[in-house]
Amino acid sequence: MLLRTASSVLLKRTYTHISSLCPVSTVRFVQQNPPRNRPFSTSVSLCRKNRKERLWLQMSKEQTMDGNVEEILAPLRLAVKEQGDLVRQMKQDGAPDVDVTKAVAELKARKKILEAKELALQSKDDIVDRPKMEDTLKRRFFYDQAFAIYGGVSGLYDFGPVGCALKNNILQVWRQHFIQEEQILEIDCTMLTPEPVLKTSGHVEKFADYMVKDVKNGECFRADHLLKAHLQKLMSDKKCSAETKAEMDNVITQLDNYTQQELTDLFVKYSVKSPTTGNELTAPISFNLMFQTSIGPGGNMPGYLRPETAQGIFLNFKRLLEFNQGKLPFAAAQIGNSFRNEISPRSGLIRVREFTMAEIEHFVDPSEKVHPKFSNVADLEIMLYSSKAQTSGQSAQIMKLGDAVEQGVINNSVLGYFIGRIYLYLTKVGIAKDKLRFRQHMDNEMAHYACDCWDAEAKTSYGWIEIVGCADRSCYDLQCHARATKVPLVAEKTLKEPKTVNVVQFEPNKGAIGKAYKKDAKIAMEYLSVCDECFITDQEQLLNEAGEFTIETEGKTFKLTKDMVSVKRFQKTLHVEEVVPNVIEPSFGIGRIMYTIFEHTFHIREGDEQRTYFSFPATVAPYKCSVLPLSQNQEFMPFVKELSEAMTKNGVSHKVDNSSGSIGRRYARTDEIGVAFGITIDFDTVNKTPHTATLRDRDSMRQIRAEVSELPEIVRDLANGMLTWAEVESKYPIFEGQETSKKDTPEE
Repeated sequence: MLLRTASSVLLKRTYTHISSLCPVSTVRFVQQNPPRNRPFSTSVSLCRKNRKERLWLQMSKEQTMDGNVEEILAPLRLAVKEQGDLVRQMKQDGAPDVDVTKAVAELKARKKILEAKELALQSKDDIVDRPKMEDTLKRRFFYDQAFAIYGGVSGLYDFGPVGCALKNNILQVWRQHFIQEEQILEIDCTMLTPEPVLKTSGHVEKFADYMVKDVKNGECFRADHLLKAHLQKLMSDKKCSAETKAEMDNVITQLDNYTQQELTDLFVKYSVKSPTTGNELTAPISFNLMFQTSIGPGGNMPGYLRPETAQGIFLNFKRLLEFNQGKLPFAAAQIGNSFRNEISPRSGLIRVREFTMAEIEHFVDPSEKVHPKFSNVADLEIMLYSSKAQTSGQSAQIMKLGDAVEQGVINNSVLGYFIGRIYLYLTKVGIAKDKLRFRQHMDNEMAHYACDCWDAEAKTSYGWIEIVGCADRSCYDLQCHARATKVPLVAEKTLKEPKTVNVVQFEPNKGAIGKAYKKDAKIAMEYLSVCDECFITDQEQLLNEAGEFTIETEGKTFKLTKDMVSVKRFQKTLHVEEVVPNVIEPSFGIGRIMYTIFEHTFHIREGDEQRTYFSFPATVAPYKCSVLPLSQNQEFMPFVKELSEAMTKNGVSHKVDNSSGSIGRRYARTDEIGVAFGITIDFDTVNKTPHTATLRDRDSMRQIRAEVSELPEIVRDLANGMLTWAEVESKYPIFEGQETSKKDTPEE
């Protein structure tokens, strides 16, 4: 309580200092670089001979503005640093968990305020025109809400021809970049998952959000989202005092930290009602986000639609290890749909109920976390937002991956290698480098079993959103499933020399367990026989402190006391060592990546607000090329047919547009769906030999002229990244205009 009161005083003082300069934003993302403010131009009052003076004045203005920004951010940075230092000190001193939890919550609140202010102060020039972009996406049927003619269902989307092609290309590049280049084993598992699997993984117990219901009509709302919207509405009232606004804003920044009871108290305090009916709401309750079902007609086997694809890989570890001839390291991957019954789906493809994931599980010997190919990515310079920087009030910094691993910022080179490979993939498919960063999870964000975890985050109009997670999950998942199934999920490693190891295992008292549990005693003893050292040590502590501990297996619960089980420690000599692999897990949200690509590649033609286009990289563009006859003149049709057949033979996806309308209008139509290149057949194609046609680049709108027979291979090489447009322009003549015509050409 003392911490929260002290922080409130500091935050109020901070807001009073800066509120007159810039309103505080509550959007959750951080500025990577010092804010790029639009320079003040003084060119109107200066002539050409004073160009140097103009440049000096412009630079001075920018430096002054940057200085003002840092002056505004300084007290917020200091507040974060002081709280971060306090949290570290409390952990070192062994402070009570409840006090540490409060201090961490305060740290996160201060960090969010800093992030929001950094965002509010940065330039808005690079923010996409989202309404115009979304209009284009819907009008050209990239995707749309599913079941639209029935009114639609929130969080479910159908992809149209263009969106489907783009998504398939993104996945094809993913397969080539990871599965083929890294020789990863791809599998395809069922989406239906029996309940025991997800109980073991922790999803049944913990995969939940807090929800409130309208007491009269039963309409559901996600509690934290509704509370935030309600407070923002109250804050927008002119009668709301600065002190009250600061208090509400502090609540908003801490929404992720509140317990169920604290949320209940806040709903009462601020009189939150249903936004649609004004009715009273129930108290927040925990709502599991998995879609539940029953497997089989009897309804006796409860199950769920999978919330992630990873569990199928863990369950098939033994088969995959055998396929890989028993050797570590190796990786397995899966692409498929997952399901989360979001309470309040929103933000288009960013928060949905059904989504495509692409996940990799890289299994590695925990004593050999060194990647042989790390040198391939060590020199990559990537924006890293470390845990230390976040708790010290600093911004993200560009670092070489090699330096980050060497300095211990990234835990190991295997994790570092995958971060590098993720970066290369994302930039290859169209994510802007200057809007991409990797943020490290802070200690309080990571699961207790994780060694290190980084999220690839992209800057969008919604803020910084996570699009890929990359975690070192240690051996947690395999150990959990091994313990639940009594199947050892381990790899064997032949030792160069025999070694003596310490062994820790349960020593069950068969008589005492048999007397207590009769025929079920065998189940309990089998479970105890496969427990790992970490689990045994944890239960031994409970045994010493409480005199008992509880295990669950095969749907039964066993309470074991000191007279039933003890812990035995001894040494033995090994010639072959069993290794429980650690897992490095890159997890890709394909829908989020797609949405980010839309924002990062959406443009409006200079001088024409109505002409929009997507500058998709050719490798992922829905269609690589369009084939456009200059008009509907029948003399062009043989060349259209020849080019279309040649494109197909070369594996180049293309679109023929022989509709009426000017060539410029048809260019605009193909640009709007991101077609990378366009071939135009004109009268020079018909009248001259060898027959030639023009090839147009979507982004620059420049054109070259080449022989019709060469064009399919040129487009193929451009689409595969084997050739650049600059190389094409250097080899072929720039097109200035057709030289021949036909008098009877129909007017356009």
